[in-house]
Amino acid sequence: MAEAEEKADADESGITMVDLLEEEEERELDAAAVLGAADDTKCTYDQGYLKRQALYACVTCCPSDSGRLAGVCLACSYHCHEDHELIELYTKRNFRCDCGNSKFPQNTCKLLKDKLPENPENSYNHNFSGAYCTCGRPYPDPEDTTDDEMIQCCVCEDWFHGRHQGGKVPPGDNYAEMICGMCHPKHQFLAHYLGLAVTVVKGEENKTEVKVESKNKKQEESVAVVDDKDKKDSQDSGFCESGGLAAGESNGNAEVASGEASNGTAETKTSECKLDGLLKKQSLPDGAVFLPENWRKQLCTCDKCKATYESEGVLFLLDEEDTVSFYEESGKSRHQSHNAPAQRELEALSSLDRVTRTEMVHEYNTLSSSLREYLRKFAENKKVVRDEDIREFFSQLAANKKQRPGSSIQLYCK
Repeated sequence: MAEAEEKADADESGITMVDLLEEEEERELDAAAVLGAADDTKCTYDQGYLKRQALYACVTCCPSDSGRLAGVCLACSYHCHEDHELIELYTKRNFRCDCGNSKFPQNTCKLLKDKLPENPENSYNHNFSGAYCTCGRPYPDPEDTTDDEMIQCCVCEDWFHGRHQGGKVPPGDNYAEMICGMCHPKHQFLAHYLGLAVTVVKGEENKTEVKVESKNKKQEESVAVVDDKDKKDSQDSGFCESGGLAAGESNGNAEVASGEASNGTAETKTSECKLDGLLKKQSLPDGAVFLPENWRKQLCTCDKCKATYESEGVLFLLDEEDTVSFYEESGKSRHQSHNAPAQRELEALSSLDRVTRTEMVHEYNTLSSSLREYLRKFAENKKVVRDEDIREFFSQLAANKKQRPGSSIQLYCK
């Protein structure tokens, strides 16, 4: 009976209240995943260089032709750049808010006055000027009608079009992170770990299409991989074509020795190097490498390798809290722990009669359409929505409702 009523509600209004609650919860989780623990009222500058945070670039204050690259935190995007044109950068690692420093000569920070002229440890790329990928185009690109996802490199943190990675991108649930083709030449030690990859993509030139088996989904898909010569090198170096270690190979040579050494002291993990048991691939791919979950745990942590990571500026690869997935899951967990679950709303809905539930859906749809129309002008003028704007909207909505005679919906059931 309850299912029939829910179906009737859906037929009457096009959507059920349960659907609305679930959709709202999903949107809130998506927002929490990106914003993490960000406070929209306090600048993050005092917290120093955060491991990861949501950032924005202000085109109004730092035009692309100014030569000034800068990023501002969530709170500053609201309070210091509310009427400016902003670029959403998603998240960046090891960054300190630039708002109000020397890169903003005409705009001081309204939330924190005393800031150093620059943040020397900040890292910038062309994303801060609104350009992405090897094509250097903006996102979204008004001139590009091709439906293509953007993928972030876990090393340089630039964003790339899937079709510009040299071959077919594996399904999103088959891999956890991607390293772009431009980062490989800068970090030669990665050649030792290509065997961990879900997919290794050859560049646009001289690519051949072969069938490879996905390690996660155990399904075959056509991807661009190395040519015959490179495939032979791959087999000779102890790696199988699909990216896994060849049979008989082990990547566990750096485990702590269980026995006592001849001099009576135990071997330490940092005294051994995993690379001693892995044959380095002779050439790095021109395209991207797609890696599975927890691939970073396979990286060698001996003193020599750590020194290499530090000298090349990629020591963050050893930090489990550096990954975007860790950041997103932490944000979702905080959201769920600080917000009551939707179960109470669902239980309350189940106690209402069909007429009341349908009226609620109607009122929600009215609110939703009115709010979209109200916010459209802000989007068109590229203006930030302030608290007072939202209060003005609901005040006007309440006034309009009072003016409507007989606002209740009259439903007649057989």
